[in-house]
Amino acid sequence: MSRLHEVSVEFEVPFHDVDILHIVWHGHYYKYMEYGRTALMRSRGLDVPDLHRLGYAALLVDSHCRYTYPLRYADRVRVDAWFVSVQPRLVVAYRIRNLNQDRCSARGQTILVTTDQEGRLLQETPDALLKYLV
Repeated sequence: MSRLHEVSVEFEVPFHDVDILHIVWHGHYYKYMEYGRTALMRSRGLDVPDLHRLGYAALLVDSHCRYTYPLRYADRVRVDAWFVSVQPRLVVAYRIRNLNQDRCSARGQTILVTTDQEGRLLQETPDALLKYLV
């Protein structure tokens, strides 16, 4: 799998993300993927305000996460995010790694489509955005 424009984000699992067993609640992994996707889009000059300035928005239409090893309170975490493809949709892949245990905790993917500012779905990623992505 190609890792186009890969970025990494590191942080420590906060107490408010864990349950009574001090294990990260499964829904927070999607938040962690969002950290990675935000860093990835920013690295390409396509953060939300940038998209709006260009006359577009990105709409998440599909997401998937496979959990492989638990994250716990105070674990150091690294989220790697990269584009798998940018045409006709933006496909972003993720790997969430437990740095304390040196193990992969989850793998995921999201698919985003481009809309114009009125919310109309575009069939392909516009050239105005592709120039930032390739």
